[in-house]
Amino acid sequence: MAELENSDAKPSSGSMFFNRSFTMQANPAESDASKVHLLLNNPSSLNRAASISKIYSSIDSVKGKVKRLCNLFESAKSSTSSNEHSPKVALRPAKSIGYSSSFSSGFNSPSIRLPGTEDRIVVYFTSLRGVRRTYEDCYAVRMIFRGFRIWVDERDISMDSAYRKELQSVLRKNNPSLPQVFIKGKYVGGAEVIKSMFEVGELAKILDDLPRIQPGLVCDCCGDVRFVPCGNCSGSRKVFDEDEGSLKSCLECNENGLIRCPGCCS
Repeated sequence: MAELENSDAKPSSGSMFFNRSFTMQANPAESDASKVHLLLNNPSSLNRAASISKIYSSIDSVKGKVKRLCNLFESAKSSTSSNEHSPKVALRPAKSIGYSSSFSSGFNSPSIRLPGTEDRIVVYFTSLRGVRRTYEDCYAVRMIFRGFRIWVDERDISMDSAYRKELQSVLRKNNPSLPQVFIKGKYVGGAEVIKSMFEVGELAKILDDLPRIQPGLVCDCCGDVRFVPCGNCSGSRKVFDEDEGSLKSCLECNENGLIRCPGCCS
């Protein structure tokens, strides 16, 4: 009986071993099918695979952009190198503006002249700073002429209204802009014309034959203001008439009680 029992037990253990080995070894077709089944049943794995594919595609697109940029830089370098080897065009200086010829013909308005000033430069300007641009133009023109060390007949219309009326009658304008320049009795123009002539060197040619003054010379009477208080009324514009015993207006000074400096404007 014991032998029969042992003989029955052996086949059962062999069948168990065979079944265990059969379960551990699987066919390739079954393993592939199981993988597909797992991918279909697990959407997270599918998303991971899609994201990896997107990363690779984005890397490929970045590489393509980098290649295109490199091509652009290489083409730019080649163009610059070709330009360097190309012959350079020589620039010619521009012709100077013919102010001297226009000055000889009286500029654009030969009929505009200031009588009695053929031996000097006359500048109508204002010393008031009410309009900043006008004051700066007047100051610039005065400094340009002072740089040539030439005496200039400066006529400040803010100090004497008679100069304003004189300029209006000569230019035939009610409100002429300032400054206005007359050279050797001929009308030249305003600040823009004088600045342009000075920059191109034509102004120096025109002023070459005018007498020069000593550098740093300042009038002792007026300090280059060109006006001094009236000596008859002491700037009060009133004088006492002994015959009538009353005050009368001074006839020797202007509306501000000033007269032209006898030291530098006589």
